[in-house]
Amino acid sequence: MSTKRRTLICKLAAVACVLPLLLLAYVQGPDAGVSGVPGETTCASCHSGSSGSGSVAVTFPGSLTYSPGTSQHLVVTVIDSAQRRWGFQLTARLSSSNATQAGTFTPGSDGFTQLVCAPANFRTENFGSACSNTTTFPLQYIEHTQAGTRLGQTGSAQFQFDWTPPSSDVGNIVIYVAGNAANGDGTERGDHIYTQKYTLSPAAVTPMPSITAGGVVNAASFQATIAAGGFVTIQGTNLAGSTRGWVASDIVNGALPTQLDNVSVTIDNKAAYVAYVSPTQINVQAPADAAIGPVPVQVTYNGNTSQPGSTMLQSAAPAFFLWNGKYAVATRADFSLVGPANLFQGVTTVPAKPGDVVILWGTGFGSTIPSVAPGTVPPSDQIASVANAVTVTIGGVPATVAGAALAPGNAGLYQVAVQVPAGLADGDQAVVASVAGNASPDGVVLTVQK
Repeated sequence: MSTKRRTLICKLAAVACVLPLLLLAYVQGPDAGVSGVPGETTCASCHSGSSGSGSVAVTFPGSLTYSPGTSQHLVVTVIDSAQRRWGFQLTARLSSSNATQAGTFTPGSDGFTQLVCAPANFRTENFGSACSNTTTFPLQYIEHTQAGTRLGQTGSAQFQFDWTPPSSDVGNIVIYVAGNAANGDGTERGDHIYTQKYTLSPAAVTPMPSITAGGVVNAASFQATIAAGGFVTIQGTNLAGSTRGWVASDIVNGALPTQLDNVSVTIDNKAAYVAYVSPTQINVQAPADAAIGPVPVQVTYNGNTSQPGSTMLQSAAPAFFLWNGKYAVATRADFSLVGPANLFQGVTTVPAKPGDVVILWGTGFGSTIPSVAPGTVPPSDQIASVANAVTVTIGGVPATVAGAALAPGNAGLYQVAVQVPAGLADGDQAVVASVAGNASPDGVVLTVQK
């Protein structure tokens, strides 16, 4: 556009707006500075008509906040049931200084929007790539193109583009927008101008999640050895902003979620399956991985990623879940609970008798036949047996293992059916399982009573 074009329009608006050349210019996009910023002007300086019964509005991707340097996709909607051609102009300014630009704009890919920019005195203006020169042209606007006016479209029109706020917290930012709902007769008369403004505040800063040293452990044994497909507990601070486990709606077509409430986890740079989140603890199912040895673990919450923690990945890391920190979680075939009497208030628990078949519940027993990939729910009508032989001792005596498999319909949860050896003395007897050369930790007991 020509030098001093906007100056002429501001001083001679009544005359300039009837010139065919300038009318064509408005179809191609208005001059800089007509979005309604205090001290500037609006499209009403040239277009005239009744007040209209429509509106202009900006849709933001979330709440009226911004994260420094993080792009937002904005949608401007101009509505007017009586009109058939459309335009707009929008800019962003610091709330503390409406003459100071706040961020930059990127036109959408549909060809309906473009950039126009100007120096603070508006003596010149420029379009497109020249607007990247923010020193010469510090004031930036986004507006319609000629194609974006969509002559003949009735009711409403939308304009989409991206806005990137300043890279640092600059306090509140005000978005100013003016919309033109035109009648499409090729003049400035009979058009309806609408304005709106929005104040955006800086988004609350999400604390960086942090994994406690030694805080990546087997979810059953709480030792730093895990296996692919087994459950893993991660301990730390600022790991999440909510407390909950996965629910049925989080599991889509049998696929377990890799994110809960903006929390995700990687183990050996592979996405884990998030079962439970809280500010200080996360439980996940480890992903498929053939690696053996130390692997990095990271937590990402609201876009912030922790420094890596570490754990030891093994082909199997068998461990039994515990009651009261030492009793193996055990049931009979009818799911009645095996344990010392009065282990839980108001719940019946009965010790195991020699010769009883009990089911021990654990994780980390490794691959199965048929294979069930981590991140999927095992079929409820299929038995996926542990691929490698499982041995169990109770009180130091080998126990007969009737079977070891994934619990049908339960990802990462294994059940090991064993017969309590005859001749065991009454009392708490140590329980140890081994698979693929890896043993479950010491200190786990099963209560036996004749």
